[in-house]
Amino acid sequence: MKKSLLLLVSLGFSLNIFAQDRIKAEECFKKADYKCAEEQYSKLAEKEQIQKFQSEYYNNLGTAQRRLGKTALAFKSYESALKTNPLSAPVYANIASLHSQKGNKAKALEYIEKGLQIDDKNPDFYLTRSKIYDSQGKKDLAIKDLNQILTFAPDNVFAKTGLANLKKNSGDLGGALKDYNQLIAEKPESLLYNGRADVYLKMKKHKEALTDINKAISIDAKFSQSYVTKALILFDTAKPKEACENLDKAVVLGYEKAILADYYAKCTKK
Repeated sequence: MKKSLLLLVSLGFSLNIFAQDRIKAEECFKKADYKCAEEQYSKLAEKEQIQKFQSEYYNNLGTAQRRLGKTALAFKSYESALKTNPLSAPVYANIASLHSQKGNKAKALEYIEKGLQIDDKNPDFYLTRSKIYDSQGKKDLAIKDLNQILTFAPDNVFAKTGLANLKKNSGDLGGALKDYNQLIAEKPESLLYNGRADVYLKMKKHKEALTDINKAISIDAKFSQSYVTKALILFDTAKPKEACENLDKAVVLGYEKAILADYYAKCTKK
């Protein structure tokens, strides 16, 4: 009886410690402290015995490493996540996105197809594929994928902004601005103000662009893309020092520095 009680107490203590580690990892991620998140999720993945949870920890570990610019390690963590749980759609989505980001569009599409067989209502697959199609000049297919998301997730803001951005990328700045105006009127969010700021930048309306991007940052100071957009506005208005400071802020918040290489080339060496 005593042994059973001791075993239960020991098990309860271990579960409590494990729960605390998980909470700490989640808090690190929310604070954009990706080094801390990497350390915590690495420990959790090594200790976890239940494959489903272990896969989630490896997946989160890969994303933390991705934000830190550790691409090779991110791929390995995502692969471990997939090996642990071959039916995890979020892992397929992350691997596809990373392959796309690194220029291997064919491999990205391969993972998307496999992922869609598991979950054909995961927006991330369609969002990544839409971007790939857009980069390949297949605008009709890009639009089709974004509209497909809206059939099962009619309020998906990423699909709606994606459609607006397709107009922007094709030169229809007026149409893109109209879409963003409507979206912001419905639900003002950091993502939307950031998107409209980019449209204003393309229109060379720097005052409006700066107003919108500052609004985006005031709503969500941890949205790294806003600092990149602000940097582009500042570069365009001949303020390279301030622009580079905003690039640095974006990187601290998890934006991959390698993607910003061309912009950093404009920064004055200290």
